[in-house]
Amino acid sequence: MVERRVLGSNGLTVSEIGLGCMSLTGAYGNSADTAREDAVALIRHAVDQGVTFFDTAEVYGPFSNEEIVGEALEPVRDRVEIATKFGFAFAENGVEGGGVCSRPDSIRRAVDNSLRRLRTDRIDLYYQHRVDTTVPIEDVAGTVAELIEDGKVLHFGLSEAAAGTIRRAHAVQPVAAVQSEYSMWWRDRERDVIPVLAELGIGMVPYSPLGKGFLTGTIDARTTFGSTDMRARTPRFQGEALQANLALVDVLTRVSREVGATPAQLALVWLLRQQPWIVPIPGTKRIQRVDENVGAAGVRLSDAQLAEIRAAADEIEIVGARYPEENDRMTNLEAPLPRP
Repeated sequence: MVERRVLGSNGLTVSEIGLGCMSLTGAYGNSADTAREDAVALIRHAVDQGVTFFDTAEVYGPFSNEEIVGEALEPVRDRVEIATKFGFAFAENGVEGGGVCSRPDSIRRAVDNSLRRLRTDRIDLYYQHRVDTTVPIEDVAGTVAELIEDGKVLHFGLSEAAAGTIRRAHAVQPVAAVQSEYSMWWRDRERDVIPVLAELGIGMVPYSPLGKGFLTGTIDARTTFGSTDMRARTPRFQGEALQANLALVDVLTRVSREVGATPAQLALVWLLRQQPWIVPIPGTKRIQRVDENVGAAGVRLSDAQLAEIRAAADEIEIVGARYPEENDRMTNLEAPLPRP
């Protein structure tokens, strides 16, 4: 049974496992869009399984992902929580040229466009997708505060923001949740961001909680990736690094057999047991994977089994960077200070 968790100290309550919808409109470069009717059916199946928290963004597609989520959830809108994101330059938001953009006028246009595509009158959680290093975070937070006052947005979030940026944003408008990559095989935010979240009462929403598929146990040294798949250029998926990192999967596989679960489920359990305010959002294009991920909420581990998994996460050194360099440059950024 999927239980509920509170993200942040201002009361946003969601299912303890959500659904990241990005992959329904292509992901990792080599994934074709899922047929629209199949994507809608998958989202509605997740609702039937107890998932209430759905993550999308205007840039996914772009735009088509929000449209699919809106169509799927319109009949059950009052039973679910929708998170989406702003912060890229699109002509329909009054900005040309691509790249990031969190100018206040662009945010105001973006929210109205997202509301239309999502077929709703409010967004439960509205994230800045990536920090705009040309716009003070105080301006961004202040704009979202106005949208909250207008009833268009219920809660404010940040994605891949640095600790100092989170503090400054929270001082203007309380931040309900921060989204960042976090899993057993990428834990860097434990050093900087997560302590700030604990201090300020902010929830965490890990994306890629299964390590871009690595922690499912379906990737091994023989796996090849298409030329347009980001993992084909990601250091930790290559050669000796991949071979070394499989030691973590070996532990998950061994314990999963003991408890009648899957490696993916144990990776999600590890996250759920880290903090009561962490809500992972695994993504998938397959209904059976939705069921598997939701099933993690019901996996029960003995103290010894949990200790073994935690020891593996602590002791096994993960080799290689998590992203190609050009992608990693957009994460964990500090926003500029306001002008005097």
